[in-house]
Amino acid sequence: MNYDYKFGNTFYNYYDSLGIESKEYEIMAPEQSQPEQPGLEYIMNPRPIFDNPNYVGSGKLKDKVAIITGGDSGLGRTCAVFFAKEGAKVVIPYYNEHVDAMETKKYIEDLGGECLLLSGDITNKNFSKEIVKATLDRFGKINILVNNAGVQYQQDSLESICDEQFDWTMKVNVYGMFYLTKEVLPHLHSGDSIINLSSVTTFYGDPQLIDYVTTKGAIVGFTRALARNLALKNIRVNAIAPGFFWTPLQPACWVSEKIPSLGADAAMARGAMPYELGSTFVFLASDDSSYLTGQVIHNNGGQIMG
Repeated sequence: MNYDYKFGNTFYNYYDSLGIESKEYEIMAPEQSQPEQPGLEYIMNPRPIFDNPNYVGSGKLKDKVAIITGGDSGLGRTCAVFFAKEGAKVVIPYYNEHVDAMETKKYIEDLGGECLLLSGDITNKNFSKEIVKATLDRFGKINILVNNAGVQYQQDSLESICDEQFDWTMKVNVYGMFYLTKEVLPHLHSGDSIINLSSVTTFYGDPQLIDYVTTKGAIVGFTRALARNLALKNIRVNAIAPGFFWTPLQPACWVSEKIPSLGADAAMARGAMPYELGSTFVFLASDDSSYLTGQVIHNNGGQIMG
């Protein structure tokens, strides 16, 4: 389905094609692209809004220690900032986006929080060991793991996906999560939490993200199986399946012409800024969700329902 219905300087979403009614879609960002995954936040136009100044923490994660992969930018940055506002100390393993990582660290420290940055490749299981060791050396414990890091590549057909791309997407999105979760797990205790990032694309099957959708479906299965495995230990495992959020992954994935219309197919006829996911991360990490495990939370503006 083509969502690009342009009239002047505005877009109209896919309801137009169905003849239901015309719903104006507000353009979040102009055409743009980036040459490499997972993308750089500091060169985006406009810059993503990752914090809500009206959100005031209440100590829900006081003295907790959280590892957030890919927390340098995008949804991971929002997660790190909201966790810091709630009193958590955050550890951010990231790939090579050093400018973004330093911006995030400074922002958290300006809030009065603590942030440890660790640059490396999560597809290398030895990096997972380094992450856990560095976290324990610095903070002495681990309470929350957020498996957020990921890559996605737009391809029009299965035949267009080379073996190298498929292998890399699987390793970043699935192997990295597996390696780090396995290393972290012995250090988690009753009341602790694991949060995995799936995607709305898993639930409608984006035809241009076949390998990415495959990995995000695997994450749903991993979440449900691990949740049952750990339930009697009172370690909760849940997933979030975001819709379109304005993060570096978008311009680094899609052709530039598609950027202005991303999110148009949601019932709310818009995309979202990362801060709109912040309180969901807090909910799943805190005791507010003490009876919630094995679930997938759908923050997608109504793109998928039920």
